[in-house]
Amino acid sequence: MTENNFIPPKSPKDLCFNELDFTQKLFDADKFLQEHRKNVSLEKMRDDLGIYLKILRSAMIELINKDYADFVTLSSNLIGLDKAINNLETPLGQLKEEIMQIRQCLDDTILEMTNNLDKHKEIRERKQCVNSLIKYHKSISKLSNILTLCDTPENVIKPDVLERAATEFNQLKFHTNRCQSELTTEQINEINGLDKRLKTHLDTLLVTYVTQKQSASLIRCLRIYVSLDKITDAEEIIRKKIIVPAVENIISEYSFQNDPLGLNGTYKKLEQILDSTLSELLEITQKTNRISVNGFNFLVNSYWPEVEQRIEDYLPIIFAPGNPELFHKQYMESLHFLLTLEKKCDTIESINQLKNHPQYERFLKKWNLPVYFQIRFQEIAGTVESILSANITSASIRNNTNSISADSFTLHGTCILWDCIQRIWAKEVYLPQLLHRFWKLCLQLCSRYQKWCRSSLKQAWPVVKVNETSHNSGPENSERLEFLVGLYTDTEKISAKISHYTEFVDKVENLSPSIINLLHDCMKETIKDFEDCLPLITQEIVNELLRYSMTHLRQISDIPRLFRRTNREVPTKPCAYVKRALDFLITFRENYKNIIKQTIHHWLVLTLTTLTQQYMSLVIDVLTSVQKTEESLRRLKKIRDKTAGVLTSENQGISDDEKIHIQLFIDVTSYIQMIKELDVEEDNIENLKKLLEVVESATKNKVDLK
Repeated sequence: MTENNFIPPKSPKDLCFNELDFTQKLFDADKFLQEHRKNVSLEKMRDDLGIYLKILRSAMIELINKDYADFVTLSSNLIGLDKAINNLETPLGQLKEEIMQIRQCLDDTILEMTNNLDKHKEIRERKQCVNSLIKYHKSISKLSNILTLCDTPENVIKPDVLERAATEFNQLKFHTNRCQSELTTEQINEINGLDKRLKTHLDTLLVTYVTQKQSASLIRCLRIYVSLDKITDAEEIIRKKIIVPAVENIISEYSFQNDPLGLNGTYKKLEQILDSTLSELLEITQKTNRISVNGFNFLVNSYWPEVEQRIEDYLPIIFAPGNPELFHKQYMESLHFLLTLEKKCDTIESINQLKNHPQYERFLKKWNLPVYFQIRFQEIAGTVESILSANITSASIRNNTNSISADSFTLHGTCILWDCIQRIWAKEVYLPQLLHRFWKLCLQLCSRYQKWCRSSLKQAWPVVKVNETSHNSGPENSERLEFLVGLYTDTEKISAKISHYTEFVDKVENLSPSIINLLHDCMKETIKDFEDCLPLITQEIVNELLRYSMTHLRQISDIPRLFRRTNREVPTKPCAYVKRALDFLITFRENYKNIIKQTIHHWLVLTLTTLTQQYMSLVIDVLTSVQKTEESLRRLKKIRDKTAGVLTSENQGISDDEKIHIQLFIDVTSYIQMIKELDVEEDNIENLKKLLEVVESATKNKVDLK
């Protein structure tokens, strides 16, 4: 009975456990005691376990009694089994011996048959060799006679004669291979001699048909080359006899220097060779039609190697990158020439053969593109660096306020940067093979400009003291402010212009979608860096505006001195400092509102918010000072009147302090009114209403106290 089908005897219901608890796959005695100890005591559990132990013993005895008969029968059946096994040993040994004898007999028979087959094969091969040797003598004699006919000067070589010679030569090669071991050195040399004679006649015929453009005869001639497996020889003879004479006068230093079109003129002449001299040959070997001859690639294996080699030998000057403009022009003309050759290839396989040709790869490597880029890098990056590394002065501003348009830049540095970025992608400079390098240069220029933006904000300008009494002191000394505004607008414009280069990325060929997405993300990050500069510039513009306005607002501290013990009349007009403080902001708005209206409004809100906060602090300081002075004077007056025995008069007209409060109220009211003239809503200026409440409250309290 296996462990899986064992069923323990049923336990009485009054026991504290179940018989199935002992059949669990992972039985744990400690866990069993811990679980059942919660319900019964240890003594009760011990008694229950003893009862179930007796039940298990009884079940075991019953199981033994049940299977006892089987045990006894098994033991009786095993008696005499060893003798029966011993009786089988002798016949089994005899059977094994007979089988080994039969196997040896078969092996001997197989060996004998194999030897006989080998001998038969050797005899057959010998017969073939003798037969081929007989036919060899006939073929060599016949081929020699045919070629002798071709050697006679008065006989014109005909394709059918060479076809017969080619057929006989193939027969000769076949029989030669079968009786190679029986041939002497002289016989082998004779075969090689016939091969050369046949090839000479065939080469002469090929050159004649190509020159005379006899398509039908040319097809027969080429098929003879195919039958002789001499395709490479045909391509080589076309190179030496047709291509070399055609290009030797075209590809030369003299022809190159005297051609008005330069290298492009040379390439045009080389293309004419394909369209004229080799037209019939290419038409026959490249077209996939019934009359075509496959297996040849004269453009790749004959024309291109000779052209490339002669360019490399006679026109090495075109690879010199010293003159980047000329280098770019000649490189693009060369790529166009290669593209023309690719178009001449009618199949993808032929194009791949051209591109994978060792001389094709060598030709492209001859163009030192890294040096060309380095020259362009020094030109472009050097121009930008020279303008951005110079000190920033009023001369850095290219256009005045009135000449700023939606397209033009204000600063010379921005204008130079944009010109250089456009120059990078200009067709006279950019090369698709250097996309990664030019893209990196564009990002480097943008990063350099962003660094220049941040550093220009920290540059110290000549400190010009603002004349507190002058009405026009602000605009006369606003060169830095004009520069900052130009920097802000230029940064916005160049950020917008740079974003359009993502369209250029989409037009670049042979870029995977992942690379395109990466370039897009890179451009977005660059644009974000430009936009991050705008808040910094805004803060500097606000600080510059505050510098002019706060200088005048500080004159509020002079108001108590104007009315203290001066017997001035009750004020009815605002002080001049209020107008002076905001006149510069009004002039600033008038200069730029038609150009960057929304931006100007934003700057004014930020400036007026800070200005109002500081103005309120100054007003509170003045009110506090006036209150302290008033209280001190009141105490002194009481002491003095008390000593002199004079009664204090409660109603002596409007005091100096009241006049100060009234003047502050008038000034604040005028300040708010001038802010409205700037088209700025009161609700947009933080603490503006609170400022008015401060002066209103002070004036009202003063009247109430009186």
